[in-house]
Amino acid sequence: MQRAILLNGLFNYQKCMEENKISIQSKVFKFKLDFYYQQSLLYLITLIFYAGIRGTFDFERLPTLGADPLLYLIILFVLISFLVLILNKMRDRKLIITSDKIIFHNKYREYEIGLPDIEWIHIGRERKVQTAGVSQAIVFKWKSRKRLFRIRIGRYEREKELMNEMQRIAQRVPKGRKPILGVR
Repeated sequence: MQRAILLNGLFNYQKCMEENKISIQSKVFKFKLDFYYQQSLLYLITLIFYAGIRGTFDFERLPTLGADPLLYLIILFVLISFLVLILNKMRDRKLIITSDKIIFHNKYREYEIGLPDIEWIHIGRERKVQTAGVSQAIVFKWKSRKRLFRIRIGRYEREKELMNEMQRIAQRVPKGRKPILGVR
């Protein structure tokens, strides 16, 4: 009985993987939402702290708590930050690397780029942008598109593993000739 359940679960897993065009050897890197969580919590703590101080002490020169424009401004920031967090969570952004292609996945669409379709790739550092303490970026040119693709390593989970995978791909694809758009 347990074996039948296990085989049924394995079949469903393989079916799901086939439907999503993801092989078992692929590596999935989720987009980090740490910044959005921190931002939302910081604004919420600021709101609680401000409302606590304003509600506890009486300030004669300031308007009442119900008519305080600063309180409404902080509430607006809290609502917007939670809305942005929820929207980014719903987008479900992922970078999927298989043996023969790179897939940029989100809830609404997927970009599949075959490794033979990559004109060149450059692995370097960005001078001005540092994401999650990491300044490494991968820039590559797709043959059928004018714009460049840029992957900032610090925006995805498991940065070291992602960097190793991109270096493995870079060995099979021609290298970029010169630094491009602030990447050296």
